[in-house]
Amino acid sequence: MPTYDYICDGCGHEFEAFESIKADPQKHCAKCETDQLRRKIGGGGAILFKGSGFYITDYRSDSYNKAAKADSASSSPPPASTPPASGGSSSSSSGGSGKS
Repeated sequence: MPTYDYICDGCGHEFEAFESIKADPQKHCAKCETDQLRRKIGGGGAILFKGSGFYITDYRSDSYNKAAKADSASSSPPPASTPPASGGSSSSSSGGSGKS
């Protein structure tokens, strides 16, 4: 069952009520005894666990995600068609820098 927020337009009294989804909204304010009570519209029922004890990577900031994406793109291996940088065999017989 969800928790609903209520506010009284007459006296400003605010409270939460644990009610069934099928239940009609409350109308009567217990504090000022008027029928000016209305249900507030909330931000949704999502639960966010932010704090110690939860996975650090669950709620990364956009700036962190952009930096991680850029870092992974720059550290990716070269394409397979590129010859290896270290040369074990050389076609030059001079054994130097490879210039003729």
